[in-house]
Amino acid sequence: MNFKLLEPADFDAYKPYFRNQSYNLCIYTLPSLIVWTNSMARHFVRKMEDMLLIYIDYPRWDFPPHLIMPISPEREIEPEALSGICSSVNFRTITNVPESYVNHFGTDTITKLFQIELQPEYEDYVYKTEDLRFLAGNKYAKKRNLINQFEKKYVSKNRVHVEKMTEANAKECLDFLDKWCEEKDCGENRDKVLACEREAVIKAINYIASIGMNGILLRIDGEVNAFGMSSVLNSEMGVLHFEKAFSRVKGLYQYFDRECARQLFADSSLINKENDMEIPEIAYTKNSYFPAMRVKSFKFTQR
Repeated sequence: MNFKLLEPADFDAYKPYFRNQSYNLCIYTLPSLIVWTNSMARHFVRKMEDMLLIYIDYPRWDFPPHLIMPISPEREIEPEALSGICSSVNFRTITNVPESYVNHFGTDTITKLFQIELQPEYEDYVYKTEDLRFLAGNKYAKKRNLINQFEKKYVSKNRVHVEKMTEANAKECLDFLDKWCEEKDCGENRDKVLACEREAVIKAINYIASIGMNGILLRIDGEVNAFGMSSVLNSEMGVLHFEKAFSRVKGLYQYFDRECARQLFADSSLINKENDMEIPEIAYTKNSYFPAMRVKSFKFTQR
């Protein structure tokens, strides 16, 4: 089928395809597709006319390979053309179809060609950047209280330093990730989803300078205690791909999350914090920040 494995070195070659990308699901950023290509999930790409076709397979999981939506800087692919693409590359299934696509073309048109199923596990949480920068109002009172406690104990005593993630501090970030994973017990034997994410984070740290990601880290007394990494999804929205902080430090996560909103999303009015991977603890945390919207994801199966 002439697809090739997506690698970090491909970033510059494929970046133009994402120039006018309008989908609001986090998977449709090139950096995300690159870093989530690992031992458990792999993205394969192929150029086709003015489009980039992408399929995912799962070498260590019992999931069938499938396409995601074609990426084109020039046009949105109509359902009839989408069905033709499926037939031409011998894939009947397309996942991560954004809600906006279904609303644009309508279920009456789409269901003539595809069966439509909701994918709640891929539903993204989206926030107003202004909300996360200022945490104003009664609903964020507990967050502000925790931040105040953290600032009193650490910031006011000059124990905290926030800096950009670079190749120079990558080793320290990787060491922190190991400690964080020990705290969360995120090895493959416990949870394959978290183990897969850990591989993605490691790749993001190692290639952050060359794949269009930005990141900041936070030190307490010189030691890395948190980091976050982002990229641009479209003209209105950025994605906070990874955000890790020691839970044992009271108020750290709340303080650092606010810093990420302030320092990583100056040019985005909306922040996509991805999905919750169906992990209750993550879902609770994301909901506690009062998302402005949830972006639904759908699966199309060709009739």
